[in-house]
Amino acid sequence: MTDDKKISVTRTIDASTSQVWDVLSNPQKHADLDGSGFVISDDRSDRITATGQTFRMNMSGDHMGGDYQTDNHVTGYDEHKLLAWQTAPADTPPPGWEWMWELDANGADSTDVTLTYDWSKVTDPDLLQKISFPLVPESALEDSLGNLAESVSG
Repeated sequence: MTDDKKISVTRTIDASTSQVWDVLSNPQKHADLDGSGFVISDDRSDRITATGQTFRMNMSGDHMGGDYQTDNHVTGYDEHKLLAWQTAPADTPPPGWEWMWELDANGADSTDVTLTYDWSKVTDPDLLQKISFPLVPESALEDSLGNLAESVSG
């Protein structure tokens, strides 16, 4: 589903919610999941265990002039059900876009996973002029779900 301020994609993954959660809550795995190609690696981040945590990622993209880092502020945490964070350039407050992973058990060994990219809270006119949202297309979110499916099956 796409609207003018967010994109959501859903896929059924042949793995339990705990298997999916184990991957999603580990920032070291995020580069393997990323369908956008922007995430390079985590920067010594701990497993995500609560709302309010921050984890740092090493990134690269032309929209930022090459290599950069982000701080990801955990805004939603419900173990085995919801993980969300707002991303910001390192050492700056989040400007308003958010990533949300929702897990819904579909039997013991199957999970419906919804990935949402939401930029509805971005209000800075300079940022809106600089970055053409959505920066990450729906196809990249679908690729991320495919990468997640591969990571829990192997």
